[in-house]
Amino acid sequence: MAAKKIRAKERDAIIQSLKSGVTPKVGIQHIQVGRGNELKALIADINRVTEGGSAFRLIIGEYGSGKTFFLSVVRAIALERKLVTVNADLSPDRRIHASSGQARNLYSELMRNLSTRNKPDGNALTSVVEKFITEARKEADKNGRDITTVIQKRLSSLSELVGGYDFSKVIEAYWTGHETDNETLKNNAVKWLRAEYATKTDARKDLGIRSIISDASFYDSLKLMSLFVRQAGYEGLLVNLDEMVNLYKLNSTQARVSNYEQILRILNDCLQGSAEYLGFLLGGTPEFLLDPRKGLYSYEALQSRLAGNTFAKQAGVIDYSSPALHLSSLTPEELFILLKNLRHVYASGDETQYLVPDESLKAFLVHCNKTIGDAYFRTPRNTIKAFLDMLAVIDQNPSISWDSLIAKVDIAEEKPSDVELDIESEEDGLADFKL
Repeated sequence: MAAKKIRAKERDAIIQSLKSGVTPKVGIQHIQVGRGNELKALIADINRVTEGGSAFRLIIGEYGSGKTFFLSVVRAIALERKLVTVNADLSPDRRIHASSGQARNLYSELMRNLSTRNKPDGNALTSVVEKFITEARKEADKNGRDITTVIQKRLSSLSELVGGYDFSKVIEAYWTGHETDNETLKNNAVKWLRAEYATKTDARKDLGIRSIISDASFYDSLKLMSLFVRQAGYEGLLVNLDEMVNLYKLNSTQARVSNYEQILRILNDCLQGSAEYLGFLLGGTPEFLLDPRKGLYSYEALQSRLAGNTFAKQAGVIDYSSPALHLSSLTPEELFILLKNLRHVYASGDETQYLVPDESLKAFLVHCNKTIGDAYFRTPRNTIKAFLDMLAVIDQNPSISWDSLIAKVDIAEEKPSDVELDIESEEDGLADFKL
């Protein structure tokens, strides 16, 4: 069977993203290799969410090991299974718990990146609300009832939750704007749902609603959204939070503990079945989880829930049901397949356009092994960048042979993206410098 051609848009997005060291937003199915057991475990989580349950996973891996890529693959699978996904990176001004707007900022970012199967690139919040109204209209027409009554009935299940009454009123306001062709009212309702109101006064003036989505309601609002997307005809909500290491870097012990308490609350809810149609995937580095002074393990209640399975350790196997999933390294064989996939993408899926033969891939991996040791498959990001750089040179200079290039390829060992001098505050114990 002839290999399927890869669209130019997808090819360019994949190559440009990987060359700059970031995960491509499209076409990840063309380059995904390995990690079959981890994916199987996460697909089981997605199925649990669609059946009304909940899921919580920490995806732990070194810098450059493919955490973000793995999260993107799982997100793509969730979209195919008709879930709604939201994703965001944590940063100094985006946290799970805060008192100065950082949690509201994170919620806003999540809502901006809200995606569905038809709109996988984000900004799908308005279309989800529109779909909810369409579903309500279908039900009203079918049963010969008033659509406003149907909308209120569908939203009644939300009203019992924290903040649910005001959430329902905002959806009703959107419906009113929809019926009266009042674009301003519709825009204000979406603005409220995106947590873009900074004060209750503005929300009351624009919508007659006495509350806003604030730092304090971050998690409760996600629970409401998971039930709302169900009412709109989707299967559930998957929340992807990456760069969790930003919580580990907080200098204030109190700020860290508050964020870890929020993670504990989410974990307990998901494990005890209190959350419905809701899944959480949190991407972080090993020190974010394991550091006994500043990581999640510094918080005793989390350590007891996230500690590894001792029986699995003794048997030398991995427990894929654990809430903390440590990404296994790619094997050298899997990395060879990955390079083949990259060569295929670079040639737009046309085997006759391959720039280098199979033996060059083997020679390249041997060179990587000599240069940086087994780091080349533990943290493959820089290996991938170097390989694509080599292909670019050969593409632009066909007279240059691959074997003369490989010896000159320089692969840097993966370092944290932000190695910094971390000066501990006095309240964290002794003030000390560490790289």
